[in-house]
Amino acid sequence: MKTSEIRQKFLDFFASKGHQVVPSSSLVPWDDPTLLFTNAGMNQFKDVFLGFDKRSYSRATTAQKCVRAGGKHNDLENVGYTARHHTFFEMLGNFSFGDYFKRDAIHYAWEFLTDPKWLGLPREKLMVTVYATDDEAYDIWNKEIGVPADKIVRIGDNKGAPYASDNFWQMGDTGPCGPCTEIFYDHGEHIWGGPPGSPEEDGDRFIEIWNNVFMQFNRDESGVMHPLPKPSVDTGMGLERISAVLQGVHANYEIDLFQNLIRAAARETGVPFSMDVPSLKVIADHIRACAFLIADGVQPSNDGRGYVLRRIIRRAIRHGYKLGQKGLFFHKLVADLVAEMGAAYPELRERQAVVEDALRQEEIRFAETLDKGMALLDGALAGGQKQLDGATLFKLYDTFGFPVDLTADICREREIEVDLEGFEREMEAQRERARAASSFKMTGNVDYSGEDTAFHGYDAVSRDAHVLALYRNNEPVTTLQQGEEGLVILDNTPFYAEGGGQIGDSGEISANGGVDALFDVVDTQKIQAAVFGHKGRMARGALSVGDSVQATIDLHKRLATARNHSATHLLHSALRHVLGTHVAQKGSLVTAERTRFDFAHGAPVSATELAEIERMVNRAILHNHDVAASHMTYDDAIRSGAIALFGEKYGDEVRVLKMGDFSTELCGGTHVVRTGDIGFFKIVSESGVAAGVRRIEAVTGENAVAYAQAQDSLIREASATLKAQSSDEVVTKISALQEQLRALEKEMARMKAKLATSAGESLADSAIDLGGVKLLAAELEGADSTALRETLDKLKDRLKSAVIVLGARAEGKVSLVAGVTPDLTGRIKAGELVNFVAQQVGGKGGGRPDMAQAGGTQPENLPAALAAVREWASGKL
Repeated sequence: MKTSEIRQKFLDFFASKGHQVVPSSSLVPWDDPTLLFTNAGMNQFKDVFLGFDKRSYSRATTAQKCVRAGGKHNDLENVGYTARHHTFFEMLGNFSFGDYFKRDAIHYAWEFLTDPKWLGLPREKLMVTVYATDDEAYDIWNKEIGVPADKIVRIGDNKGAPYASDNFWQMGDTGPCGPCTEIFYDHGEHIWGGPPGSPEEDGDRFIEIWNNVFMQFNRDESGVMHPLPKPSVDTGMGLERISAVLQGVHANYEIDLFQNLIRAAARETGVPFSMDVPSLKVIADHIRACAFLIADGVQPSNDGRGYVLRRIIRRAIRHGYKLGQKGLFFHKLVADLVAEMGAAYPELRERQAVVEDALRQEEIRFAETLDKGMALLDGALAGGQKQLDGATLFKLYDTFGFPVDLTADICREREIEVDLEGFEREMEAQRERARAASSFKMTGNVDYSGEDTAFHGYDAVSRDAHVLALYRNNEPVTTLQQGEEGLVILDNTPFYAEGGGQIGDSGEISANGGVDALFDVVDTQKIQAAVFGHKGRMARGALSVGDSVQATIDLHKRLATARNHSATHLLHSALRHVLGTHVAQKGSLVTAERTRFDFAHGAPVSATELAEIERMVNRAILHNHDVAASHMTYDDAIRSGAIALFGEKYGDEVRVLKMGDFSTELCGGTHVVRTGDIGFFKIVSESGVAAGVRRIEAVTGENAVAYAQAQDSLIREASATLKAQSSDEVVTKISALQEQLRALEKEMARMKAKLATSAGESLADSAIDLGGVKLLAAELEGADSTALRETLDKLKDRLKSAVIVLGARAEGKVSLVAGVTPDLTGRIKAGELVNFVAQQVGGKGGGRPDMAQAGGTQPENLPAALAAVREWASGKL
């Protein structure tokens, strides 16, 4: 069974059980600052589970794209060398939000895995685990499902603390939690390894393929478990793992999807196809992660998500280099990936050109230094050293753009250690910020009762300050030591704390110019209304309460964010001008990369309207309006025409931001000085996110230029492919091709109908006699619905008194038509007949007593369904 078929079967199964099929969310969790990347199916439903969000459905199912290549979920160094490690993977999940619980979740999982109608796995090859004290789950498995006791393993607190278990899930130290039950597949005795809970459990014989998480309790700060009023279910199954099981292979890289990508990697690197070359597996894995991240808006950069993307791209390029491919090759794999996964994830196909261009540019950028960097590395290791010194490791990173794990990867292949401690001593703030940015541990509530923080970020990028408080793991401490993550509260700060849709600032807090202490800030949040918490890690030295420090923001990120924030105000005003004053903001997210704006509007925004909105915003940018801020009472601000934004809480005095006569809004965020500083504004997408709510995503400045260049490149490529003399001819050429295609399709349909009708006429001889009535149930190969109807009419004319069912299979679907001659409609109705057959092929249909049509989604069942017609008709005649 193909990977694409398994994905669709999963969604179809849970849809048949009343689940809403919800599209995969973006790999960039815009609404959850605690995550670097989406790494599990439940991420997009986190607020639903916590009770902060309500949906129109209580059951959901998804095929969620995930990335684990940063923070604690980092499998990068293992990718290509093990059977199941990936940077990108797909998680199939079903979710219950206070609806069904353990019994249904377990029965659903077992039915989907073992029923021949779905996956049909042998029951004897499966075993399960439950939390040690979860007798309810144990009894369901044993007494209801029938799993023998010797194939149910109870897993207790095996991680050193109460409820710290492989079979007990928790969202955090407090909050929703509960036991889980896992299903394992036994690959057989020829594979080393023991069952879960045994000393040999790390072997590859028993592989987890399904996990049912039962959110049953809410754990308070004292550790007490309180039963939740509406227990919920979060389950997941790795698509790659289950595909390997169903396709009879041991490693994920041997499934059909990866086989095709590995072949493409071999083609583009110029080496023979082989499943024994780790570098080909690395490239095949990395093209998925890179392409999907770029399609979701991430661009290669030197910090945060962009840095993780750059690491993955450069690791792939280096493996191509290792195979002897020193030219550009990686971006050429995007088309192969789109062929494999574009149907399931349309955004990949829609943004193919953007992805290819971003990867091509990154290849060009890295190729310029790859040879020199490799020469430096080879020279440093030429003397037979067993360790690469920290100074060289840092130079490879700082001068040649070699991510540390890429250099470590090369050294590991040569059995050489790397001096990471030496590297850390020489590491500059940029690398530390990037590493800290890949941490997504949430700064929870802290107990603080000291002075407020004075914010100076509107007119300062650096500020002298004193440390008021320090926290590690949300507990107050007097000192933070090198390498420790924590939270710093200052009396003065230029750092903007996240609010109004704008992300918090990053930067550094230093003592004595960074000589005595350097704390890299990766995020800034409000601990209280006027208390700013600077989250990050001690890169150097130690920081103590009372220390005098200098707080300095990352100016590049601040300016990029300001461009996007100011453009969002202009966008809001343009939307109200073009669509109407009913437009109201329903949410926003402003980052350094892009702006996302949700607004109330009852219909999709047309292409003409989008063009006018974009034109108005860029005209306001070109007018170079002064961006002026003033303070006044809330009531005065509203009377002056200022717009209050969705989700914001305003005090008695508010900050009013005015951009010429084009936009006036209440806003506490940071902005450009004049609208011309935005540079260029480009809308990249418009979509619906909820009933009556639309979303526009846009880019500005350098990101907008890059996007426009990618689109221009796409048009040039299309012109070349179509042999157009200029880009103006592209549409004309496409229209001409469409006309030709329609003519060919009509001719093909006519020929197919003619062939099918000819074949159908010969079927009359195969009709059987049932008490003087002719009965014919047959498959007509190559026929479409039109050909089926025409053939049915001819057969009815020829057979005179007859009951006829005709079926055809094409593209994973079934078409059916049933006919009954007028003399028999009193005994048999065509609609009843066609429904009898349709139910066996996953469909339904209907029509007149003498003619009815139906369709189905299970073409493999058509022969058996047609064979059953004789017995059904015999009971009617």
